[in-house]
Amino acid sequence: MAAERRKRRCFDIRGRKGQDFGNDPGEMIMRAIEIRRKVTLEIFIDVMIRKGKFGITYSKNLGSKLGEFIDLVMIQAAAMKKVPEFSRFSFNARVRKFIEESNVVPLIRWLKHNSLSYPQIGRIICISKGDAQLIRELVEWLKSIHVHGRNIGVVFMRVGENIMRRNIEEMEEIVAYLESKGVRRDWMGYVISRCFELLTFSMEEVKTRVSFYTNMGMNEQDFGTMVYDCPKVLGYYTLEEMKEKVNYLMDFGLSEKDVGRLLAFKPQLMVCGIEERWKPLLKYLYYLGIDRDGMRRMLVIKPMVFCVDLETTIVPKVRFLQDIGIKDDAIGRMLVKFPPLLTYSLYKKIRPVVVFLLTKAGVTQKDIGKVVALAPELLGCSIAHKLDGNVKYFLSLGISLQQLGEMIADFPMLLRYNVELLRPKYRYLRRTMVRPLQDVIEFPRFFSYSLEDKITPRHKILIENRVNFKLRYMLASSDEEFDQRVKAAVERRQRFESGSVAPEASTLSDSEDVATSEAGTSFQSTHLEMAEEDQVLAPKS
Repeated sequence: MAAERRKRRCFDIRGRKGQDFGNDPGEMIMRAIEIRRKVTLEIFIDVMIRKGKFGITYSKNLGSKLGEFIDLVMIQAAAMKKVPEFSRFSFNARVRKFIEESNVVPLIRWLKHNSLSYPQIGRIICISKGDAQLIRELVEWLKSIHVHGRNIGVVFMRVGENIMRRNIEEMEEIVAYLESKGVRRDWMGYVISRCFELLTFSMEEVKTRVSFYTNMGMNEQDFGTMVYDCPKVLGYYTLEEMKEKVNYLMDFGLSEKDVGRLLAFKPQLMVCGIEERWKPLLKYLYYLGIDRDGMRRMLVIKPMVFCVDLETTIVPKVRFLQDIGIKDDAIGRMLVKFPPLLTYSLYKKIRPVVVFLLTKAGVTQKDIGKVVALAPELLGCSIAHKLDGNVKYFLSLGISLQQLGEMIADFPMLLRYNVELLRPKYRYLRRTMVRPLQDVIEFPRFFSYSLEDKITPRHKILIENRVNFKLRYMLASSDEEFDQRVKAAVERRQRFESGSVAPEASTLSDSEDVATSEAGTSFQSTHLEMAEEDQVLAPKS
């Protein structure tokens, strides 16, 4: 088969020699070179198949990526004719001899074994001019800094000829310096494969870039994790671009060290463009009524907001909030209060929670905007692990769905508390304070107060002084106001008991209930309700 192909090639060449190319010798030379190039490529593929035991398809695919190397083989084979040892060899024999002596076929097998793709292998061989020893040394060094698999090819593809001109000792010095600044060696492969520019910088350039960040107050740990989280911050941008972005962030009223802490936490900020991303975002936030102080708060609390796309991520969420009845200025206050809202998925997080509140928690269409505006944190809660369990707990107490919706409208944060924290408070309310269920329906904020620090101490004070207040006036006041209210109630009770004031003349404050007659009535009615709730409050066996 090989003899027949060579015979056909000879006839083809003779036939071409007989063609009339006119008086253009340049065209004749180009045709001759093209024929030699095709012959060289066929011989290389034949060596790949016979010597390297590669498949025909793989050999042809790789050969199509080796244009520069095939030209080199062709030129070297032609030059070998001047060497006495090869002067009597045919061109084809010289090509085959050069390919075999270059050890490029075993190198291809070794690179393929290291998980490099054939386009990567072709690129590496072309830029190295087939220098197998140099390629092996560079690949082994990259593996020593934890660059593995196809990432090796990625580095060669992106750095190109620069890596061939670099001394391994110089690159090792850069790696050692980065290690001394907090970038762990086992992170280095990840960093280099995503910021290959580091291998093209001089040592002075690397030190300048590292100092840019450390001068903002970053310690070694912060710097190392920042580079690992976003390797591009170290080498992808020019120093002028980096300084411009830092200065822009400082215009929000942040100090240089504040910006340093911000970048250590969210280095992706350095990847965002000022004109493309930040300026349109600030203009939009200003339209929502957010001033620069609010923007600074959003930046500090959730810097990722300044990294997401405005049109595809932020605008649809704001439109949804407008659709449920929240005004623009209220949306602005919401975003300042809870910036993570803008990073939640509209269709996987925000919309499902709103639908749940409307259909399962009793919140009306009229109140849903108010609930979301007052407690945007609800939109970040898991329905399965938080909201659904809380709703079921409140319904199990005998609260109707409509009443629960009104309670949530009055105090939206009610659904964010852990049920295990709610149970002791409700048990204390019913069994120790002997209060009716209606009390928590009227004042759902009761669950927001500490049982040990506020509810129990104030209840004991009321018992000691034989007075009783509604929960709102018992808890929603400072210690000084509470003491004054208790003192006033005690004085009224003493005047009533002494007979100095007729019962109908004893005016009780609309905000208080003195426990002379009402406490007894409340006690009796509450006991009937408690008998029905024993199973609800009893701990599960």
